[in-house]
Amino acid sequence: MHNKIKQNQLKIGSKTLDLSTPKVMGILNITDDSFYDGGKYNNIKDLVLQTQKMLDEGASIIDIGAASSNPNSKEITSEKEWSRLKDFLTILDKEFPNTIFSIDTFHSQIAKKAIDFGVGIINDISGGQLDNKMFETIKKVDVPYIMMHMKGTPQNMQTKTNYSNVTQSVYHFFQSKINQLESYGVNQIIIDLGFGFSKTTEQNYQLLNNMQMFKQLGYPILSGVSRKSMIYKVLDTDPSNSLNGTTALHMLCLSNGSSILRAHDVKEANECIKLFNFAQNNK
Repeated sequence: MHNKIKQNQLKIGSKTLDLSTPKVMGILNITDDSFYDGGKYNNIKDLVLQTQKMLDEGASIIDIGAASSNPNSKEITSEKEWSRLKDFLTILDKEFPNTIFSIDTFHSQIAKKAIDFGVGIINDISGGQLDNKMFETIKKVDVPYIMMHMKGTPQNMQTKTNYSNVTQSVYHFFQSKINQLESYGVNQIIIDLGFGFSKTTEQNYQLLNNMQMFKQLGYPILSGVSRKSMIYKVLDTDPSNSLNGTTALHMLCLSNGSSILRAHDVKEANECIKLFNFAQNNK
């Protein structure tokens, strides 16, 4: 096991995020085509209200995304992504100066610009694979980096689910990327196994069951299972009826070592963490 910082304390500018107990990352989508809440928060007033609601419900991080990773969505240019983001980031930074925001992007240019607008964490679904300047950008901006596993792009990822062993394959991916990042001097890393990205339903559950293994990498784990198809396909329902299933999997994620739950429903995710912590403290 790596004998390095276990990353319980993330430094984000003048702020510190303590991951010694799990935290909730609230999802703020400003796209029209997100699989669950697309189009709900694409004006300033609704965005501010939703951000305040998630903070009131216990979110420690607000994750802003302007480009959907839904397989049915069209890819947009980084220029269009930035034009969607810019005004929102200005307002959010002004309205919520003490809040930790992350930006959900795989474009290094967007990552760099967003930092200047008060964003403190970069959340990259491609783990640096879709922009070869991402890692050196992370080194320059010196903020925590969430690195997710995915093969291909959001548009073709579901055709790339051939693994001889999904857990080993994803583990080796992270080993290689972590070595690369550490060679740049980057060590504020969070790993995301990429549930629903280039994985079948069965593979998602194999990764969930083997999550403890990834603790050996020495970095915190973020889990994004909220209302995903790995829930609603098993339950034969749809995203809007997947909150109970999400809650069930959130408890599994926490039991298997997750430090951050990325969730649409912050209140319920936070209740999971409270119950989990209480159970842990009363063994």
